[in-house]
Amino acid sequence: MQQKTIFLIIFGVFCTLGFSQLTLPQGFTDVKTAIPDLEIDLRYATSNNFVGKKIDGYQAEKAILSTAAVSALVAVQNELQSMGLGLKFFDGYRPQRAVNHFMRWAKTPNDTIMKSKFYPQIPKSELFKQQYIASRSGHSRGSSVDLTIIDFNTCQELDMGSPYDFFGELSNLDYPHLTRSQKRNRALLQNVMLKHGFRAYAQEWWHFTLNNEPFPDTYFDFVIQ
Repeated sequence: MQQKTIFLIIFGVFCTLGFSQLTLPQGFTDVKTAIPDLEIDLRYATSNNFVGKKIDGYQAEKAILSTAAVSALVAVQNELQSMGLGLKFFDGYRPQRAVNHFMRWAKTPNDTIMKSKFYPQIPKSELFKQQYIASRSGHSRGSSVDLTIIDFNTCQELDMGSPYDFFGELSNLDYPHLTRSQKRNRALLQNVMLKHGFRAYAQEWWHFTLNNEPFPDTYFDFVIQ
């Protein structure tokens, strides 16, 4: 009877924390445990991405980041919620094997099934040169995140002027030909992220990296599952 009670207690802890949370490396957190109402659209765990296939290393649609980055995101979410808004999460920690998948894809010139949606104006051969794809990604260090803002009541994304992962000038932070509303939405995202300890990336309005990232020189390769 005592052994059964101990088992049930341990099982309850597993259910509370989540089985995957207990297997994450030290210093990493499932973002949903800290932000339960986070909207997640983990594109690389699906075929809705610039490759057109599920990406290596993404076995589940789970938002994983360094614990330090998650703490900063909690502050961001709290501030946005005071305005009736919230965060939508596209990508966080990215296994190195996923980056390797991108590299293999980039070297296959005829595989352009998603070109019209994600990079209509850029030749696939230029994606490396223009730094949309690289052999190493800050995402693999665990403290970079791709996200946007949604209306908290409707879950609709605010109009940022270009969709997530659109490769082209339209996604640059300084792209001048946006509507007043699009500029205001981008500014809101940039301001709230920078306020809470992240830095932006000039070519992608959705991409941010924690300033004081805990693993600045380590590129991880554990699977998201």
